[in-house]
Amino acid sequence: MTTNQDVEARNGEHQVSDPKVGSEQTFEATFAPRFDIWEGDDELVLYGDLPGVDPDSLDIEFENRQLTIHGKTCRKRASVNHLYSEYEVGDFHRTFTIGEAIDSAKISAELHQGVLALHLPKAAEARPRRIQVKTA
Repeated sequence: MTTNQDVEARNGEHQVSDPKVGSEQTFEATFAPRFDIWEGDDELVLYGDLPGVDPDSLDIEFENRQLTIHGKTCRKRASVNHLYSEYEVGDFHRTFTIGEAIDSAKISAELHQGVLALHLPKAAEARPRRIQVKTA
């Protein structure tokens, strides 16, 4: 799997190329959450730190080998004056280019205690297989 940050920062705005339309989509992204990527024989798993994110605010799409994760997080207490705050707040966006053949119908996502886990099962032709050697 290769990752690709198809995002360029320009004065707080980001542009992402849309390969099916040939145009660019502009959006305001405050931050890009961090992800770990694990590869097994049967699947790729992406783990992303998304503390305070409501699952209903997540938009996850997989199309043309592009996995896109977009969402929003808000302050827990908007009326409270914070002395100091390090939690990222606002819109976020990440795009990954997937180099493996993925069974897109079986992709699943779960959010548990602020960690997003995306399971991307490999298609049968992308899974490793043992080749038996025959004698003549």
